[in-house]
Amino acid sequence: MLKIHSLHKSYSTPQGPLPVLQGIDLDVTRGSSLALMGESGSGKSTLLHLIAGLDQADSGSIQVAGQYLGQLSESQLAGWRRSGIGLIFQQFNLISSLSVADNLAFQARLAGRHDPHWQAELTQRLGLTQLLERYPEQLSGGQQQRVALGRALAARPALVLADEPTGSLDEASSDEVLELLLELLGEQATTLLMVTHSPRVAARLQRRVTLSNGRLAPAEGH
Repeated sequence: MLKIHSLHKSYSTPQGPLPVLQGIDLDVTRGSSLALMGESGSGKSTLLHLIAGLDQADSGSIQVAGQYLGQLSESQLAGWRRSGIGLIFQQFNLISSLSVADNLAFQARLAGRHDPHWQAELTQRLGLTQLLERYPEQLSGGQQQRVALGRALAARPALVLADEPTGSLDEASSDEVLELLLELLGEQATTLLMVTHSPRVAARLQRRVTLSNGRLAPAEGH
């Protein structure tokens, strides 16, 4: 599903180039889940942004479902982000002016894949049925993250990229949200790549890798 080969990325600073990723190689099979760990500033979010097509690598390649991202134009990348991946962030990134119902449908409508029956099922399973007319500011953190999960999954993407999706939640809410996410992704055979600082969260995923000094440590798990 995801193949990364010899990926390099540096950022310009007044002191010269700052290497962030130095030869990343990674394979993630379809339907599997992988936790990407590492200290703050190790390049985890940078790697996620490159896979999402939000930034460009200096060299190397990223292949998703047989498509090399480096060969896509900006408009093709935008289209791929709309329909090929689901993004989940720590800060939820819900649209404050939209109701829960409209936030849930937002990504699927952009992708041209809005399915009212699937959205209704997601709404029920995520425990959001009574909250559809509310706005993000009227929800708890756990409820907002459930909406963010639903939005990411509504278009049935083949790949979900999650950046510390439970990082701002308490332990009980974190466990609940993670359980729902893994259950729903497993049923859809959706691939998950999750950045997390939490060994407890990472242990729930099938594989774990650690990013350190711009390189990946050997994978753990199966």
